[in-house]
Amino acid sequence: MQTPTGRIVSAAQELITVIDAQGRKLAVRRLDAVGKLRLFKALGPALAQNEPYLGMALLASSVSSIDEVPCPAAVNEILIENTVRQLGEIGLAAVAQALRPEDPLDLDAAKN
Repeated sequence: MQTPTGRIVSAAQELITVIDAQGRKLAVRRLDAVGKLRLFKALGPALAQNEPYLGMALLASSVSSIDEVPCPAAVNEILIENTVRQLGEIGLAAVAQALRPEDPLDLDAAKN
């Protein structure tokens, strides 16, 4: 039996596979606190405070592979932008959908 903390850690490390509208297979994982900290460092102080840029960077940094080709870690602005370019609007939308938190109050989903 897993503890509540163990369940949270396991969920954070879990890979989610999603197929985007272009048919690409995206492996996605939720960034943990250290992952977010590293992303902020890679972006620098100005970009880390730019909410639209940070939002897209968070989505891109959550992708670990595209069609089973590994994506490099977000260690600088150029790598982040390259991943955003690869994903495009369609890929970013698929990642955002995959990372949406499950709504425990969604009664219709609970019925299915």
